[in-house]
Amino acid sequence: MQVFQSLDRAQKRNLSLLFVGGLFFWSSMASLLPTLPLYVQDLGGSQQQIGWVMGSFAIGLLLSRPTLGRWADHHSRVLVLRVGTTVVAIAPLGYLLADSIPELMALRVFHGISIAAFTTAYSALIADLSPPKQRGELIGYMSLVTPLGLAIGPALGGFVQQGLGYLSLFLMTASLGLVSLLCSGFLDNAPAPNRQEARAKAASATPSEGFWTMLASPRIQVPAILMLIVGLIFGTITTFVPLYIQDTGVNFNPGFFYTMTAISSFSMRLLTGRASDRLGRGVFISGALICYFLAMVLLWQAQTPFMFALAGLIEGMAAGTMLPTTIALMSDRSQSQERGRVFSLCIGGFDLGIAIAGPLLGTFAESLGYAQLFAIAAILSAIAELLFITRNSKDISHSLRFALGRERDIYALDRGI
Repeated sequence: MQVFQSLDRAQKRNLSLLFVGGLFFWSSMASLLPTLPLYVQDLGGSQQQIGWVMGSFAIGLLLSRPTLGRWADHHSRVLVLRVGTTVVAIAPLGYLLADSIPELMALRVFHGISIAAFTTAYSALIADLSPPKQRGELIGYMSLVTPLGLAIGPALGGFVQQGLGYLSLFLMTASLGLVSLLCSGFLDNAPAPNRQEARAKAASATPSEGFWTMLASPRIQVPAILMLIVGLIFGTITTFVPLYIQDTGVNFNPGFFYTMTAISSFSMRLLTGRASDRLGRGVFISGALICYFLAMVLLWQAQTPFMFALAGLIEGMAAGTMLPTTIALMSDRSQSQERGRVFSLCIGGFDLGIAIAGPLLGTFAESLGYAQLFAIAAILSAIAELLFITRNSKDISHSLRFALGRERDIYALDRGI
């Protein structure tokens, strides 16, 4: 971990607070993954209504992320981070009062603001602190909070819900969020490097011009579409895996699926960040999309605990490679004064995918069954791979070579990768 030796004391302190706060943030969020679909079902929700409730979470992300991205560039990354941790600390308390599907949907919209704020600010802060030549390595290490939270949260949430009930579950989730909020309160309120220059440049474009210009840019367009597809896959997994396992009658705790995902995701983040600095981002994104395809095929055919566990393991390999590598890729392709908006736009594709997955595939679930939803997700993975190897650069030839790790990223601003 030589990258940390090049940082000063204040940077190390901020990174430590970010890591601890991120761990509690993701533990709070993940503790609801295996239990909330069942909670909606216990309230009388149908398969389609479960999809709507789970998908409503992403509406909050989509509506709030553009504004939060501008705040991160114009004002402070830390301010936006505190918005996210405040929401994650208070939103679970609302589930204690909700007793209808519309109320749960409204709460999920509000809860979604937490991830929009946290991921935008967290990613931008890490990118700001990263030495350019070791950016992938530091982002990879700091992104470990996600699989750690996904390893702790679902197992903890499932244990508390089964042993103590939903009341204790929601109180515990709020408590984890509160610790994350306290950590963010001790962060130095330092925005992006070159603060005055960053604010001046960020303010020079109107919000609409900035959004549409960035969306049309080749450096952002394909990664945003890929994140949309990955969001569809992720939304399918988070919404329907617990229900699918229950429907098959397989004796397998859904929380362990997410635990297997987290273990492999953790391992991949330790390895791929530093490797992508040396070998390029393209080959790792290509490999991640192949892993998504294999995991979805396994889920489609799963009939035993081993198959569910193996699918979770491979899906974790995909997520542990795809998400941090894409963040590193977009850090390479953006300047500090626009980084909050670039992340909000690119990761916004991921949010949109989650928003669509629950309601759209929930409609098909009643007629096709849960297994076929993962066949659809496998097809989407194949489409994403084809798109990346043909459209990630200025033409098919350059795209293919970058996807195979044989050419630098022509859109990188400060790196020869």
